[in-house]
Parts: sequence; C-alpha cells; structure tokens
Amino acid sequence: MQHTSVNQYLRDHIRTVPDWPAPGVQFRDITPLLQDARVFRVLIDAFVHRYMDPALRPDVVAGLDARGFILGSVVAYELNVGFVPIRKKGKLPFTTVEETYELEYGSATVELHTDAVKSGQRVLLIDDLIATGGTMMAGKKLLEKLGATVMEGAAIVDLPELGGSDKLRASGLPLFTLIDFAGH
Repeated sequence: MQHTSVNQYLRDHIRTVPDWPAPGVQFRDITPLLQDARVFRVLIDAFVHRYMDPALRPDVVAGLDARGFILGSVVAYELNVGFVPIRKKGKLPFTTVEETYELEYGSATVELHTDAVKSGQRVLLIDDLIATGGTMMAGKKLLEKLGATVMEGAAIVDLPELGGSDKLRASGLPLFTLIDFAGH
C-alpha cells in the first residue's frame, strides 16, 4: 500500500460488472473489499477512525438492508455501540414503523423496530453505496420518526451522477463516502 491513498487502495478492489443487472449499467461490486482480510480491515478502519472522534461518535449505528448490515455491524462493534438493522418490509418480527420510497420502476418499503432507537440518540446511518438516495432517505425518515438524530450518512461508494448524494445533502444529512464513481 506504499504511496497509495486509502481511497485509491479501496477503489482498486471494487469490481465493475458491465451490463448488470441491466444493459448499460456499470455495477460497482463491493464484495472483493470484504473477501480479503487486509482490504476489509482497511475499509472498516476508514470508517472507525472517523467516528472515534468524540464530535462524530454515534450512540448507535443503523445499517440498511443488506450490505449496510455487513459494514454497520462491524463498525458498531469496533466503536463499542449498538447496531440496528433497517430491513426490507416483512422481515422484522416485532412492532415496526415503515417508510415507502420510489424506485426507478415501482416502490419499496423498509422497516425498523419501534424500540430500535431512543428519542435523542445520535445515529450513524450506513450503506454500501449511494445511487438515487431513496433507501438512505427512507432510513433517515424512519429513525427520525422515532425521535433519533441521524448525524451522518456513510457509504463506501457514491454515484454522484444519479443525484442521490445531492438530494440527501439538500435534506440536511451530512454524508461521508470513500469513493466516487463518476459516469456510468
């Protein structure tokens, strides 16, 4: 890793899969970041070192279904705070609040247990990638319904041309991402 920035090192380990899941789409596959122990540690440390700062330290980490679970649970463990899953509809067994958001074709709904966070808690909301921003926005609204403050949204990858990061920032959510992939 000599003379390579952390961001470039991680970028070098993201696989681009052309024409998946549809023709013309350049899919940014983060699984290679997870399967190599050293790369995975560099990835997690990039988040942990940021959020160890007392000014940015969350009370709890919330992860978005499903790759946000992988990142969020490990980051929460390293920060010694709790982890809360925000799941696709119908997966959580207890009383939930839900938020529906628009997709390119149709809509999706995410849910959160009503006792997942307490009013006033500072939450770090994490996912693997920000595209249109719909999932993260829905997660933010769910956490706010329960009285929590989403202090920051975090992701490995931002696809800025899809407009999600601009929309999230415009809603008042600060964002932290490691890698931008401009273009499709």
